[in-house]
Amino acid sequence: MSMTRERWGPYPLVLVGAVLAVTFGVLLDPEWGGFSLGAVMALGAVFRLAGGGLLAVRAKATDTLTLGAFGVALMAGSLVLEYPELMPL
Repeated sequence: MSMTRERWGPYPLVLVGAVLAVTFGVLLDPEWGGFSLGAVMALGAVFRLAGGGLLAVRAKATDTLTLGAFGVALMAGSLVLEYPELMPL
């Protein structure tokens, strides 16, 4: 019987970053907590593009585009909340 080891890869780093970002957003500053959570998600997209480990759920392109789009949307939304003059309309 062969045993295969799971590759954790960057999963713990992304998980700890997300927990810290949510904690920061709840306890201190919601706008910058959202920005940091978006940055962690965008970083997760880069890690998934490079391999992924346990971040691999679907096809590489699907995972990367989903994480990247949500990460950029969170960062953009939190910047608009912090600086309303950035809103285009």
